[in-house]
Amino acid sequence: MFEGFYPKEYLNSTYEIDFEDFYKRGFRGIIFDIDNTLVPHGMPADERAIALFERLKKIGYRVTMLSNNKEPRVKMFCDAVDAPYIFKAGKPNPKNYRQAFITMGTDENTTLFVGDQIFTDVWGANKAGLYSILVKPIHPKEEIQIVLKRYLEKIVLLSYQRTQKRRK
Repeated sequence: MFEGFYPKEYLNSTYEIDFEDFYKRGFRGIIFDIDNTLVPHGMPADERAIALFERLKKIGYRVTMLSNNKEPRVKMFCDAVDAPYIFKAGKPNPKNYRQAFITMGTDENTTLFVGDQIFTDVWGANKAGLYSILVKPIHPKEEIQIVLKRYLEKIVLLSYQRTQKRRK
């Protein structure tokens, strides 16, 4: 019933993803959400985020940020990690997910998406045919509209986790 919202993987943090393994498996591009995926909502890039992007570039990845936020917020983060971006992306519409991987020179089979929300990040990535990774939000402080969606996400996550147990 909720399969379109299910991520391919659900992890505790962006910072525990084995990006080297994904590269060996043929992935060459990564599209990231920013807020609560890489840093707490509204915060600038920190040392951990900057180090991650340096590591990804050394591995050989192309990266793009995809955010529903306004340009000043997105630009502040992306300037610090030296990454291109699409702001006011309209997630979950798959249009800008596709634009991101086309710009990176990748395609739906060689691009990962990493985000912290099911109904925008994961659903849009799935509609674009990407390998979606859902991570737990970094910080509990969020805008009210996101807090409300989190209650609905719990229902989808419960269904997802039950499905995963049955598959094992």
